[in-house]
Amino acid sequence: QVQLVESGGGSVQAGGSLRLSCAASGYTFSSYFMGWLRQAPGKEREGVAAISTSGSTTNYADSVKGRFTISKDNAKNILYLQMNSLKPEDTAMYYCAAGRFVGLSRWSQPAEYDYWGQGTQVTVSS
Repeated sequence: QVQLVESGGGSVQAGGSLRLSCAASGYTFSSYFMGWLRQAPGKEREGVAAISTSGSTTNYADSVKGRFTISKDNAKNILYLQMNSLKPEDTAMYYCAAGRFVGLSRWSQPAEYDYWGQGTQVTVSS
């Protein structure tokens, strides 16, 4: 069956860095649009970054542009999110998600994704 397993979360101070990984299995990884979404307590889940099937196109939320980088390794079936210059407002549960048909203008919408991981917690202290 489809599995998305995130890792790499943790607690860091503001200005620090973390790299999240998402190991995918049970489906054709290279055929799915991939995204990272996050949800903070009391807030709706929101798109952070997304990447096309080939990896040639990436999208970012304005709040993370210039600080976060999404990438993927189609040979290893792994999705990454490099997070630099972390801020307290980045604190959230981060989810990896896969979507077979994701509209380019709707990449940040949770409803566009078919499969989800269990999430990994990122906590940034000031």
